[in-house]
Amino acid sequence: MLLAVDTGNTDTVFGIWQNEEWTHIFRTRSLPDESPNYFESKLRLHFLEADLALSEVIITVLSSVVPPLTPILRTMLTNLFGEPPVVVGPDSYPGLKVEIDHPHEIGSDLVANAVAAFTKYNRNAVVVDFGTALTFTTVSADGRILGVAIAPGLKTAVKALFSNTAQLPEVPLQLPESAIGKNTTHAIQAGILLGYESLVRGMVTRIRRELDGDCIALATGGLSSIIDTLHGEFVEVNRSLTLDGLRIIGEKVKQKSP
Repeated sequence: MLLAVDTGNTDTVFGIWQNEEWTHIFRTRSLPDESPNYFESKLRLHFLEADLALSEVIITVLSSVVPPLTPILRTMLTNLFGEPPVVVGPDSYPGLKVEIDHPHEIGSDLVANAVAAFTKYNRNAVVVDFGTALTFTTVSADGRILGVAIAPGLKTAVKALFSNTAQLPEVPLQLPESAIGKNTTHAIQAGILLGYESLVRGMVTRIRRELDGDCIALATGGLSSIIDTLHGEFVEVNRSLTLDGLRIIGEKVKQKSP
């Protein structure tokens, strides 16, 4: 059994891999001020509710883009499972070269996305991750992370709009039928959701053009299913893609360990 931990700015996701599939995925809030005991209690509770045994976990792998939480989660996993986790970074997977100016600036979740896309397809690929930030990570067919583009995520944009405009209400994230809003709710949905649809489609088109048209696109992240009209752009829409990358890295690193 493998336990993958993906700590983002909003949530920390725990994934259990066994029998060649993710059998359990659960999440808790990423709270930087909490102690290792807080996360340990959450994890123990999830294992109990899922009728899983902690002793069956053989590999643990950690990705964290919240620096204050990285040592907290590393300590928690080490204490709970008896050995430190594989901590993902630009150097943790030698199968991919990170060709950006400052490799250690790239998020470990984006490294995991690139690893998953490269391992599955062995083609030029861009992974669009719909999270707190909207990210586009491009990996080449010969195993190089070429670079990243970052924009505010959907919910981040919505919160920014509502917090700075007193008269605008919060609205559900649902695609409207028209780009021409007839009421406030419709107008916000058109501007944000159809605007993001155009942003994603435009960025994928630009990246493909820069790679001479030879590039597939994949989508992941908690909000990847919201804009259904984009799904034709992607060869795969997989909310577990980051976890897949973490699993691949964890297994490869452990295979090389003495």
